[in-house]
Amino acid sequence: MIDAPVLNVAALTPGTRALGPGLRSVLWVQGCPFRCPGCIAENWIPDRPATTMTPAQAARALAVQPDLQGVTFSGGEPMEQAAGLTEVITSMRRDRDLDLICFTGYRLERLRDRPPNPGVPGLLAAVDVLIDGLYRDDRNDGRGLRGSTNQRVHHLTDRLTGTDYDFTGRARTIELQQAGDDLLMVGVPDPVLASAFRPAHRED
Repeated sequence: MIDAPVLNVAALTPGTRALGPGLRSVLWVQGCPFRCPGCIAENWIPDRPATTMTPAQAARALAVQPDLQGVTFSGGEPMEQAAGLTEVITSMRRDRDLDLICFTGYRLERLRDRPPNPGVPGLLAAVDVLIDGLYRDDRNDGRGLRGSTNQRVHHLTDRLTGTDYDFTGRARTIELQQAGDDLLMVGVPDPVLASAFRPAHRED
């Protein structure tokens, strides 16, 4: 019997409109191999224990909104925990039709040709929109859902191609949500907000 994957979760929110079209739930994983300079989520870069959840537990936590329209995976680096995230979205889609947006520092070509782990093909097959590439602080133009202009938006299915959501040019939206004792910033910040927010959340 194969053990189910366990997710190392940095944070999650069951309701936001800041990371994709419509009402969404978002899961950020802990751990990223890239360490992009200027990363707004630098506390989620180290590969260290955060909140451990099974995919079933994560799916239940993310699915509490009855009018949920989509899911977004970010981090951290989602492709490092691809198998577990695939189980999350598969479980959630058993009950409703949800789109999936996923951020990754890997390029799509690398994920297809040389996936970093065996779970990647399964997650790619579930993703509707993939935003790929390393974050570049000097190319953050403050527009769209991608963090910097070198990052690419790939519609891997046609699920979101017919919407009026502008992934590259829209004005950004930021939400501040209370997460226990912490303040969670949800969304992709513009350069000014990113620089203001980052020092207060820098690791010691």
